[in-house]
Amino acid sequence: MVALIVILVIAGIVAIVLFFMSVKIVKQYERGVVLRFGRLHGVRDPGIRFIIPIVDVMTKVSLRIVTLPIQSQGIITRDNVSVGVSAVAYYRVVDAVKSVIAIENVQSAIDQIAQTTLRKVIGQHHLDEALSDTAILNASIREILDVTTAEWGVQVTLVELKDILLPDSMKRAMARQAEAEREKRAKIIAAEGEALASAQLGVASDTMMAHPLALQLRTLQTLVEVGVDKNTLVVVPAPLLGSISELTSFIDREAMMARVRAH
Repeated sequence: MVALIVILVIAGIVAIVLFFMSVKIVKQYERGVVLRFGRLHGVRDPGIRFIIPIVDVMTKVSLRIVTLPIQSQGIITRDNVSVGVSAVAYYRVVDAVKSVIAIENVQSAIDQIAQTTLRKVIGQHHLDEALSDTAILNASIREILDVTTAEWGVQVTLVELKDILLPDSMKRAMARQAEAEREKRAKIIAAEGEALASAQLGVASDTMMAHPLALQLRTLQTLVEVGVDKNTLVVVPAPLLGSISELTSFIDREAMMARVRAH
């Protein structure tokens, strides 16, 4: 009797253990790949799923997007400049079966292929292209990775270059180049301004030649501007005095004509 009770207790414990071993919970963002006796048996959708203990083995695969940092790589560009380039890749599993059957470790494989692809793509471009055409480089790296990882049931959604580290000597050379470019633009702008000013001065000169009185008025305006500082001594040449008297006579004649017209 005692032996029977012990057997029943052991059987109950074994049954409970087997029950918990057979119950699997697959989360919403996961898929469960089931192998029965080492052969593919099927894929389990999210929810509470049951498998046969010991006979079945379930591997859960996450379908969420994974962020994979690509560590800095020492790369020699096409123009023989040594740079350190780091990036980040985003991928997700689109075929749970392939990600389990076709490859042992998806994340490690993508990390390694991403590093080699990064060196290959950057090495085919000049430094200026690597610094300015990052969008084109990102697209090229993503396309290569996407083709390679398609057999693993993985889709690479995005690749972005994070940082490009330059040698100190190259930084100094680029700083000098940028300064020279700024000086060149400044000189060009100054020359264009001088050309425009010269053209406008020519137009103003022609206008004053056609209207002598305008020249006299401009001269008087200049004297007023110079005389703002009371400590300034202005020496008026004799011809200018004659011009002033002519201007005064002109103003008097105009005033007289205005009075005559008024009467």
